[in-house]
Amino acid sequence: MNYYIDILDYVLLPFYLAIIYFLAFRNRNAAYNKNHPWRKYYIPALSLKVFGAIFVALVYQYYYGGGDTSEYFRHANVINSSADESIGKWFGLITRTAKWDDPEYFVYTSQMQWYEDPASYLVAVITAIINIFTFSTYLPTSVVLAYISFSGVWALFRTFASTYPKLIRPMAIAILYIPSTYVWGSGIFKDTICIFGLGWLTYGTFRILVQRDFSFKNITLAVLSFILIAIVKIYILVGFVPALFMWILFSYSHNIKSWALRWLIKLFFLAISVGSFLFFLQQFSAQLGRYSLEKIAETSATTRGWIGYMSELDKGSSYDLGEFEPTIGGMLTKLPAAINVTLFRPYPWEANKIIVFLSAIEAFLFLFLTLKIIFVVGIKDIWSTINSDPTIQFCLIFSVIFAFAVGISSYNFGALSRYKIPCLPFYAMALILIYYKNKPLKKMLLRPLGI
Repeated sequence: MNYYIDILDYVLLPFYLAIIYFLAFRNRNAAYNKNHPWRKYYIPALSLKVFGAIFVALVYQYYYGGGDTSEYFRHANVINSSADESIGKWFGLITRTAKWDDPEYFVYTSQMQWYEDPASYLVAVITAIINIFTFSTYLPTSVVLAYISFSGVWALFRTFASTYPKLIRPMAIAILYIPSTYVWGSGIFKDTICIFGLGWLTYGTFRILVQRDFSFKNITLAVLSFILIAIVKIYILVGFVPALFMWILFSYSHNIKSWALRWLIKLFFLAISVGSFLFFLQQFSAQLGRYSLEKIAETSATTRGWIGYMSELDKGSSYDLGEFEPTIGGMLTKLPAAINVTLFRPYPWEANKIIVFLSAIEAFLFLFLTLKIIFVVGIKDIWSTINSDPTIQFCLIFSVIFAFAVGISSYNFGALSRYKIPCLPFYAMALILIYYKNKPLKKMLLRPLGI
C-alpha cells in the first residue's frame, strides 16, 4: 500500500477550502449579478469539482492503495526536494532541461521513471508548483488543482450557454453535473488538466470563429490550450481537430446561396480536412503513441490479449469487443461496438465492483436518454436536425471519434471511466440540442433563439 495522505492533509484542508470558496464567491459576485442566469450554477458546480477531488483522493488512498495519482505526487515531491540543494537545479527539473543521465541531476532523475515521458512529467511539474503553496500535502493540492481545472469547465459552459441562452439548465447538467467528469476530472490526473485545456480550447476557438473576436486573449487561450492538450494527451486532438474543421465547413457553407457552389466548397474543404488530418497523424505519430494510425490496431490487439489474461484475476473490470484482425480495416469492423462500450457500458449486470457499478449507472442513463430521443423524436427528424446544426455536428463528430479511439484500446472499465470523460459533455450536449429542437418546449424555447 502506498499511503500518501496523512494527518497534516486533514488539518490544512479546511483552510484551503476556505481560501478557494472566498475566491470563488468573490469571482462569482464580480462577474454575475444576482439576476444573472448563470450565477446559481457557479458555486454548486465548483463544489462538485472539490468533492470529486477529495472523493477520488480517498478512493485511491484507501480503496486502491495508490496509483498513478500518487506517482505524480511523489514525482512532484522529488522535484521540489531539489530546491534544498539549489534553485537552479529545481528550475532545471521544472523546465525538464536537464538530461536524465546528467550526473548533477541523477540523484533526482533516477527516482522519477516518468522523467522521459513529457506527458506524465508535466502533470508532476504542475503538481510540484502547486505543492509549494500547499506544503506538499496531497488533499490541499488536489482541491487547488480542481479549482484551477474548474475554470476550464466553466469556460466550456459559458461557450454553450451563451450560444443557447434558453437552454442554460440543460447545458449545466450536460457540462457541469456529469458524475464522471467531476470525479475523474478533478484529482491529480492527466484527465484533470485535459478537461481544463479542452474547455479553454473550445471557448477560445468558438470566440474566434463564431463571434469573430480575434483578440490577443482568445488567440492566446486557444494556442496555449492546444499546446497543453498536445503535450498531455495529444489523441484528444485526433477527435477535436477534425470535428472543428467540419464545424467550420458546415457553418460557413450555410451562408452560400448556390446549392452547387455550396456542395463544391464542401467537397473541397472536406478533402483539405481529411488531408490535414492524415498529415497530423503522420507528423505526430511518435507523440500519439498507441493512438497513432500505425499503432492503434496493434495496441488494441495487444491490450485485448493482456486484459483477457488478467481478467481471470480481476473479475468485474475487463470487457471484450470480440475477435478482429489487428489491422485498421479489422479495427473499423468494431466501430459500433467500441462507441457503444464507451458511451453505454458497463451494463449494470457487468459490474462486479462498486466503482464499476457507479459507472454502469451513469452509462445506463446515457443509453436511456439516447433511446428516448430516438423513439420520441424519430430517426428522420434526428437526421434532419443534425444536418441543419453545425454545433450538433461538431459535438457528435468529436464524441464518436474519441469514443471509438478509447473504446477500441482500453479493454478495462476502470480505465475507460477516466479516459472517456472528455467526450461525455459533448455527447450530452448533442442529445440535449436534438431533443429540444424537436420536442416539447419547441415554441417556448427555440423560436426566441431564432433556430
